[in-house]
Amino acid sequence: MPTTKKESLQFGFIMCFGMVLVMTIYNLCLNGSITEITFIEGLYNFVIAFVIAFILDMFIVGPNAKKVALKITANTDKGIYKILSISVCMVFGMAFCMSIYGLVSGYLHNGFNSNSPIIDFLTVFGKNIIVALPLQIIVMGPLVRYIFMNFIKIDKMRTEQ
Repeated sequence: MPTTKKESLQFGFIMCFGMVLVMTIYNLCLNGSITEITFIEGLYNFVIAFVIAFILDMFIVGPNAKKVALKITANTDKGIYKILSISVCMVFGMAFCMSIYGLVSGYLHNGFNSNSPIIDFLTVFGKNIIVALPLQIIVMGPLVRYIFMNFIKIDKMRTEQ
């Protein structure tokens, strides 16, 4: 897939955009906020979540998820196992971090009205994993790889000729 730093940034940008867009809408629906906020507020929430997710993806979760996934799949040459392993590790890492972001954001907007932040986190994390894992494996992963291979990689090959 991505072979250069520029390609990694492009791939990560597209993947983060898609995942954050769907997960933002999902979480707004889950919290009942989707009907209470304006389009601009929703866009503002998306942009903040996207920036945080992209930074996490590029500098913290992404590199560590790839290291773990490649260690797990060290004994196989099958690319699909490496891709799925990286995807699963990325989803768990990103869902963990973004659930913390969502919980803190919720506490800042709605106040702290819970007896247990740990239970709140586990609830949010569980709800996010339930949607993020199939979204990544079945929808976004293949879609972004298709977009990347057919529009970004193909453009690179055309300009090199």
